[in-house]
Amino acid sequence: MKSPDIGTKDISFTEFDLPQQALKGIDSAGFTHCTPIQALALPITLKGDDIAAQAQTGTGKTAAFLITIFDRLIRGHKAKGVGPSALIIAPTRELTVQICDEAKLLGSYTDFKVLSVFGGIDYIKQQQALRRGTDIVVATPGRLIDYMKQKVFSPKNVRILVIDEADRLFDMGFVKDLRYILRRLPRYTRRQSMLFSATLSYAVMELAYEYMNNPQEVCADPESITVEEIDQVLYHMGNDVKPNLLLGLLRHETWERLLIFANTRVGVEMLARKLTRNGFAALGITGTVQQKKRLKIMQQFKAGKVKILVATDVASRGIHVEDIDIVINYDVPQDPEDYVHRIGRTGRLGKTGKAIMLACEKYVYHLEAVEEFIGEKIKVEWAEEDLYEKDRDRPFRPRLKKHLSRRTTRSSPSRRRQKTTK
Repeated sequence: MKSPDIGTKDISFTEFDLPQQALKGIDSAGFTHCTPIQALALPITLKGDDIAAQAQTGTGKTAAFLITIFDRLIRGHKAKGVGPSALIIAPTRELTVQICDEAKLLGSYTDFKVLSVFGGIDYIKQQQALRRGTDIVVATPGRLIDYMKQKVFSPKNVRILVIDEADRLFDMGFVKDLRYILRRLPRYTRRQSMLFSATLSYAVMELAYEYMNNPQEVCADPESITVEEIDQVLYHMGNDVKPNLLLGLLRHETWERLLIFANTRVGVEMLARKLTRNGFAALGITGTVQQKKRLKIMQQFKAGKVKILVATDVASRGIHVEDIDIVINYDVPQDPEDYVHRIGRTGRLGKTGKAIMLACEKYVYHLEAVEEFIGEKIKVEWAEEDLYEKDRDRPFRPRLKKHLSRRTTRSSPSRRRQKTTK
């Protein structure tokens, strides 16, 4: 059932009948007026109804379901007994941390406890925290199922369920895990369920209708896939001079915090090293980086201690940092949907941002699919010669070659035999 078409501009949070604790938390977060998805979702969710919402990342959907959770818990919809009252399922570790941080901010005037649960960090500490009890759990599917099987996490008292970035959960192969969890929750008539996704595909909506109670379908700006506030620019160049153009852009553009995407782990490592050697301190984050290190890097980037972050697509939806001025696609993404997720890191919550894409001969073949997906041609700019900066980084020489060269200088077995016979 789709929602009626209502106005979504200039709606203040004070227009909703929210408890004072919730309003104070909203004020602390610096929110005054609703984004389109908040204006569409809150009138439905605050009544306790189920919702399946389509919204791009960076549009305020996290605050929409968190405000609903706090409102419901404050009003007494808190479960009695063991186990949390609210469960939020997210696809990535970084996203669980971001949701948890925002929940602690919005719920700063309440006594509700929030706990993030995900793999890659101390298993026992999370286990002990679950046993002590918490009101809201934000979790990735794998670690949550582990605790369910160990009887550490009890799903029987969950009264509010949120499935965030459902399409990403499907893309990452969590469908079976998701169904495993949903089958063990209280029946959908005994809980409120909220699903948020960048796209409401047939598979996502099939899940919604199977495990939710007649969810109302809403779409925030369904006709616009990319954020209007983002200035998108495309440069064509040869692969051999792409690093030089990147360095020139970093020196000529105005920015305080910048995010660069590359298609491969090797590309991320190369760029982070090259930028640092050219005077731009940068750190790289990929799926192979250990979880503790990934969290530390994200904390440094979020705090402004690191100004440039280089990442692969595995991190594109896990990077929820405000005030990223520019996103640079060093490589044209091979999956057109990844382009939207990448550039969605800037221009968040109505702020302006810029997205620059560098199209070389290696990845330019994916450009047509990207433009077809977003439904528009990206503005092309041609770099003048003075925009290309000299690369001070020395050519990379693999250690393997050095080892091989040493081997060739050693005496051969025949010469060694001649020495022993003398």
